[in-house]
Amino acid sequence: MSSAEFLEGLFGLNGQVAVVIGGAGALGLCLSRGLGKAGAKIVVADMGAEACQAAVDKLTADGIEAVYATVNVTDKDSLRALCAEALKLTGKVDILVNCAGINVGNSFVDVDPDVWDKIMSVNLKGTMMSCQVFIESMLQTGGGSILNIGSVNSDRPLSRVFAYAASKAGVVNLTRNIAQEFATKNIRVNAICPGFFPAEQNRKLLDEKRVENIMNGTPMRRYGDPNELVGTAILLLSQNAGSYITGATFYVDGGFTCSWF
Repeated sequence: MSSAEFLEGLFGLNGQVAVVIGGAGALGLCLSRGLGKAGAKIVVADMGAEACQAAVDKLTADGIEAVYATVNVTDKDSLRALCAEALKLTGKVDILVNCAGINVGNSFVDVDPDVWDKIMSVNLKGTMMSCQVFIESMLQTGGGSILNIGSVNSDRPLSRVFAYAASKAGVVNLTRNIAQEFATKNIRVNAICPGFFPAEQNRKLLDEKRVENIMNGTPMRRYGDPNELVGTAILLLSQNAGSYITGATFYVDGGFTCSWF
């Protein structure tokens, strides 16, 4: 067996179908490309058809088989329709990636309860409902693997992102509980907690002082590149390399969570 064959057998996703919710965003598209390059067929799911089509065009230009379906993660009927469309387009769903998320920065006393509810609805409730819907399908087809996206502030305080932090702490806790519930059903559920990967939802929060604090707290002294999430994602989602990993939370953060000053 060649080294390429060994790695393909361990990490390859050939023949599998991955639904990436939030797949038109920066991190979601990068994860879609990585899973596609590993052999998976990708269903890009996001709010807008135009953004989804643009993502699919980029993936197909890279030689990846991809389709799309629109979804509103705060609406369970929309998630059911996504699952049904994915099954119609591809026949099965082996992998679910929950990458949809929103963020707003405020001081604590200025947190708007309605904005709090919206962030919780997208980031936490949306993750919960998508797991419900796709687990129902996976139970009928022999199992699957789910990857949720947390954050370094799932368990580390950061200023001005109170609702986001609470929602991501909930995602990590939810991941562990779902993993325990379905561990004997051949359904694995894990989470990645990224460090600082500048994207549209957080770029407006990165003023000079905040950037200085982030760099001082990150031992590698730099931001992450979205491609640096792909290897961990493939490990956690692969049927062979990740077969005994469930309920785990992997921090990909340049050392931020191990820094104490």
